[in-house]
Amino acid sequence: MKYDFDTVVPRRGTNSYKWDSMPREDILPMWVADMDFRTAPAVTDAIRKRAEHGIFGYTRVPDSYYEAVTNWFERRHGWKINPEWMIYTTGVVPALSAVIRALTVPGDKVLVQTPVYNCFFSSIRNNGCVAETCPLKYENGRYALDAEELERKASDPAVKLMLLCNPHNPAGRVWTREELEEMAAICRRNGVFIVADEIHCELTYPGHPYTPFASLSEDALHHSVTCISPSKAFNLAGIQIANIVAADEEVRKRIDKAININEVCDVNSFAVDALEAAYNGGEDWLEELKLYLYGNYEIVRDMLAERLPQLRVVPLEGTYLVWIDCSALGLPSAEIVRLLEEEGRVLVNGGEMYGETAGCFIRLNVACPRKLLLEGLERIIRTLCGRISGTRTCPSGPAGS
Repeated sequence: MKYDFDTVVPRRGTNSYKWDSMPREDILPMWVADMDFRTAPAVTDAIRKRAEHGIFGYTRVPDSYYEAVTNWFERRHGWKINPEWMIYTTGVVPALSAVIRALTVPGDKVLVQTPVYNCFFSSIRNNGCVAETCPLKYENGRYALDAEELERKASDPAVKLMLLCNPHNPAGRVWTREELEEMAAICRRNGVFIVADEIHCELTYPGHPYTPFASLSEDALHHSVTCISPSKAFNLAGIQIANIVAADEEVRKRIDKAININEVCDVNSFAVDALEAAYNGGEDWLEELKLYLYGNYEIVRDMLAERLPQLRVVPLEGTYLVWIDCSALGLPSAEIVRLLEEEGRVLVNGGEMYGETAGCFIRLNVACPRKLLLEGLERIIRTLCGRISGTRTCPSGPAGS
């Protein structure tokens, strides 16, 4: 590989939320959704150049910023974005909150397909709305759209919006064009406007291409808004940059007003340069990253299948967040998280925070060097195997397995 994803870069003592929130230094964090890799060299170089200038005043967003975004999405995904449709802001979560504020009134319902990204619930709640949950189908270890249930929930006149996670966090699904078209048709019939969170859109794997929801048709384009950011693909969450794409002029005006009311209408000087560098010079780095991430997923899948087969790893089509069915343990996910932290010294996310409605799941962040991944898996296996078999011993794997 041209790029190095194996070197362990120490993050403790850098005010990393993921690493410096640990109550003990011997706990391995595999929870917060950022990566333990340095970003693309093109991005680092751009940030370094900006820092060397030494002046960090208010930032104007130039035409080259819009060109970087529009060229990237047209070249990689066949979606031609008009720069006039774009509104920049500090992150996808602030974007979601502003869109909900712009397009609802307190008391309205917002539809979500669970299990789903936990911040959907807080963004809905913080705007005085109610989350209307529509569980995905979980059959044969895989999640799928429940079109009948979605139709039933969308038919409620109180439901005004649907938050779509595409690709889906934490289920790891990359929705097919056919599935997205079915969602679009259901929501259109019932007057439900779609807000697509597509922050993970670059992190998809072979056989599972990403389809921008707004690219389905002119109708889908004008009855949706899309939230995008390079933050997941290029590990730029702390830089804080995102874009809202809204083709409908009246919708865009309402969102722009909400962005300004929420005071998330300005971005920092590093963010503009970082985004341009990522989209203009980071593509080959991203393609190598995806190969490494999928290799990490395969290690999790194969290692658990061999040594702890009672746990079921949900197939990963996109994101770097592996969703693991721990129902065989007969414990709630919160208890599993506690056991792994206190006994295994590894921190993961429990399924209940994502609106888990059946079974018992944990979410594992595999965006880390192999050395850390293998150590985390060993800790998980040692902690959980005895909970299933009734013994505290479990099979050991070969070094580096």
